[in-house]
Amino acid sequence: MNIENKKALSTEETKILFSILKDRFEKNRNRHNDVEWPKVLAKLEMANEKLWSLNEMEKTGGEPDVIGYDKKTGEYIFYDCSAESPKGRRSACYDRQALESRKEHKPATSVMDMAATMGIEILNEVEYRDLQQYGNFDTKTSSWLKTPPEIRKLGGAIFGDWRYNHVFIYHNGADSYYAARGFRGSLRV
Repeated sequence: MNIENKKALSTEETKILFSILKDRFEKNRNRHNDVEWPKVLAKLEMANEKLWSLNEMEKTGGEPDVIGYDKKTGEYIFYDCSAESPKGRRSACYDRQALESRKEHKPATSVMDMAATMGIEILNEVEYRDLQQYGNFDTKTSSWLKTPPEIRKLGGAIFGDWRYNHVFIYHNGADSYYAARGFRGSLRV
């Protein structure tokens, strides 16, 4: 099997994913009031590799859903909308540099490597705050966020959560990792 085939879903996997996405779309209309499912489905049907990425988001517990439409690019924007940071993406440090700097007790991977493998982007602070308008996410967990280069250069990385009816953005050493911290991704289709 060549690499390109590994990033394609079977017909059955595609049907299952479409069913999950449509059901979530219908149950969460507040996330996309002006978006119609048939138009989203038409875009998805033409985007095999993006389907694979959405399926990876789903398999790792992200519960991806449409949160908007970019009129300039004609793309639908999906965010991970699971109540807590996706279970299948926790216990990872921020990036490859942080992973390699750990002398002992290294996690299996980094969130930046995982996101790249999945073909998605990590939410930044603005996107994370945007997500929070659709519900209270990360009330018991936290999520790594795309870190500005000036912070990363000094060894840090940022993460966010929702506590006391407020979004909090914090910092940590990029090489740290916790069982209750993962990351949320976005994908444009």
